[in-house]
Amino acid sequence: MRKLALGAMALLLATVPARAQEDYEGCKDHPLFTRFPNSYIVDCASSQFDLRKFPVGQMKPGEEVLRSVEVEGPTWRVNFQIKEGTTPPSGLQLMRNFEAAAKRAGGTIEGQWPGWCKANYDSEGMPDMGNSCTSFGLTMKFVKGGKETWAFFQASESDGSYLMTVSEREAMKQEVAVNEIADQLRKDGFVSLYVTFDTGKATISPDSAKLLDDAAAALKAASELKVEVGGHTDAVGGAEANRKLSQERAQAVMAALVKRGIAAGRMTAKGYGQTVPVADNRTEDGRAKNRRVELVKK
Repeated sequence: MRKLALGAMALLLATVPARAQEDYEGCKDHPLFTRFPNSYIVDCASSQFDLRKFPVGQMKPGEEVLRSVEVEGPTWRVNFQIKEGTTPPSGLQLMRNFEAAAKRAGGTIEGQWPGWCKANYDSEGMPDMGNSCTSFGLTMKFVKGGKETWAFFQASESDGSYLMTVSEREAMKQEVAVNEIADQLRKDGFVSLYVTFDTGKATISPDSAKLLDDAAAALKAASELKVEVGGHTDAVGGAEANRKLSQERAQAVMAALVKRGIAAGRMTAKGYGQTVPVADNRTEDGRAKNRRVELVKK
């Protein structure tokens, strides 16, 4: 089995003559990543718009493949090999290198499998990355400037070759215009805010600062209202853990609004976890809509 998985990666590299030591014509690095020293590109592909399924989490009992997140948008795949005469890094060394680089760049690790065939992924949803068996695999996510960038990395065990698929999509956007928030609170009694947080944490992303500014401005305009700040999650993970996380996120948003001049006495915070979905948790789009904070008129 081990030779099969590594062989699948080797086939991707065998398309270029062994003597080649320069980047394959027309190929270049993705701007988000710096290649490992002494490596060069042996193959690449790109599409202006495509669908990829990025593996996340860990295998659970009874599951055949990892859960995946569907990402539609511009897509790149790049394969690297270590130059001849250079001591090749191990698969674990390569994986840890990219893991550390992602964290330094503000990314989150959505899944990691340090070793050969620690889990299986949907190879049809992630083509040309091997034979569905992870090999020092790593899934990374970056959120910046209203855009999500997802990357799936794999490395061979010992020859220093590695490959990566990267896809981009627009991040979940606020559905209500700034000047409508106060009116919707008065009329409908609630408004959903798509505040973004670090994965699994209550740390608010800097990208949400403008949204919170707008929410505070709306509450100042509707100064007669008191509101509940309600936290909601998707259905991934345990129910109690999600309830606790949603409570912490609701409190974080309330604290952010207090810092923006909203009196604490006008607000309460409550976490609902995964108990009040507004969309289908079986799809990534649905899960994104369920991960929200609601301002509810009291």
